[in-house]
Amino acid sequence: MTAQIIDGRKIAHVLKAEVTAEADDLRAQGTSCGLATVVVGDNYSSRAYERRLGRIATELRVRHEQVDLTADITQDEVLETIRRLNEDPAVSGILVLRPLPSHISEIEVFRALAPGKDIESVHPENVGLLALGTPRFVPSTAASVFHLLDAWLDSVGEDRASFYHRSLIVVVGRSNNVGKPAISLAYDREAAVMSVDEWASKEGRLGWHTRQADVLVVAAGVAGLIRAEHVRAGAVVIDVGINPLADPATGTVHMVGDVDFDGARARARAIAPVPGGVGPVTDVWLIRNTVAAARAANRH
Repeated sequence: MTAQIIDGRKIAHVLKAEVTAEADDLRAQGTSCGLATVVVGDNYSSRAYERRLGRIATELRVRHEQVDLTADITQDEVLETIRRLNEDPAVSGILVLRPLPSHISEIEVFRALAPGKDIESVHPENVGLLALGTPRFVPSTAASVFHLLDAWLDSVGEDRASFYHRSLIVVVGRSNNVGKPAISLAYDREAAVMSVDEWASKEGRLGWHTRQADVLVVAAGVAGLIRAEHVRAGAVVIDVGINPLADPATGTVHMVGDVDFDGARARARAIAPVPGGVGPVTDVWLIRNTVAAARAANRH
């Protein structure tokens, strides 16, 4: 068996057209959409993601404000930056990129966000709404996992509801920004759901869990964690991992996933690769949430 590739770039292209039309419609009504990204320090992945979002925002005709803060900034200064963005009518969505320096309280920063501008649903109010199945915004990466799955199901002629109702979705990784929201979205689709984390690997039980999966979503942040022996024949594999890997000879950095692509592809029915799978859709979905925030603010 050689898995079908789930082409995130192709799916993102369709989504881009939808989001651009939505942004243009709002602009015609006199409502502007603006994304502000906040990065504290010089984390490579955060900086790369910020640059990518800037390019996508420009392409979709959405204003982007890049807020770069030094790693030695104080907590109060970060909170003051958030307050400024909350009050700025040109900013409809705010994204604080992780990780934050150890002396900055992540939860205090997230609590400071205006819930209506918290496009990744990290404010406690939005986390609660997501858990209740009534999200204000669906976090972009978890949303993109299921947008990919839905698009693939449509492409192969499978009924979405029937597929999810008979499937076990195993999510590897329990991060607040990907793993936990993905679990909530799997519940919303009335699938059977299993959640595992790094302890399953450390205790030698990872494969026992993952080989039961009809859909295996991997968001552990460990390059090459999932190998062929961890994948049930015929499963659908969605790799969410983004791990920077430097070439020892050239120093060039490229991104690899949490899944050994070649090994998993030999066993899976379908697979979303890294790069080119979840990532392109995530970028566009974040802009979509920014546009949705502007629309909601315009109604009030």
